[in-house]
Amino acid sequence: MVKFGSRAIESIDKLALQAHLNDLVGRYSQDRVKQQARSNLRSIFDEAMEQEFLVKNPTRKLRIHKNLRPKDKQILTWEQLRAVLANATRRDCLIHLLDMTDALRPSELFAIRWRAFGERFALREDPKSLGKMHLPDDLATELRQWKLKCPDPASDAPMFHNADGEFMDTSNYRNRVLNPLAESLESPKLNSQVIRRTIATRAQSLGSVKDIQSHLWHSRADTTTNEYMQELPESVQQMVGTVYDMFTTTAQQQQASAASDR
Repeated sequence: MVKFGSRAIESIDKLALQAHLNDLVGRYSQDRVKQQARSNLRSIFDEAMEQEFLVKNPTRKLRIHKNLRPKDKQILTWEQLRAVLANATRRDCLIHLLDMTDALRPSELFAIRWRAFGERFALREDPKSLGKMHLPDDLATELRQWKLKCPDPASDAPMFHNADGEFMDTSNYRNRVLNPLAESLESPKLNSQVIRRTIATRAQSLGSVKDIQSHLWHSRADTTTNEYMQELPESVQQMVGTVYDMFTTTAQQQQASAASDR
């Protein structure tokens, strides 16, 4: 815990932890504070108790201030995603296409080496998500063409690397590429989380929840539905219209059937 430096864990009491959470409330969204910060603190102190460093767990009664920043639910339209691709360099366009098509986490996207690239798939090498990611034929062809022109096509080299030939830093890429691109297009925030949330939401009509869960490599379906898939007003409107049509069509059919029986 960087906040507490080298302090012994038994010296950190509930008051200090509560002050830490209160400070985070003013700077981060409820997702970061509730699901990451508080959850991580509880896990750390649970383990400390398990190892018998502590007698009581000071995180048990930590409270989260009510005035949290709203949960980030931003998603992009297909048109906004296409505008990102149209205004990117060749390398960045391929990075975005791979990211958008396979809804990758940054740790997965920038960890891909050429040795993992096959004819129609690439291996995710992130320890949390080992396995194949499927590539459309045209995207696989574009990646093969990129391999012929990229500075280092060696088997062990990153598919996309920085100026020094090393793995790209996700924070640098966000600051140097994604943020300026979003600003130039007058688009909302553009990062991996927004893209993954967008794909999960826009794909609702393209596959089942289990399909989208598998696509995002989530271990639990409720993570997919509760944290990533957002409501689409136009989809809700269409559903309501379809439900209405089911009732009225059935009534009309019943009336027509009754009339013919007479």
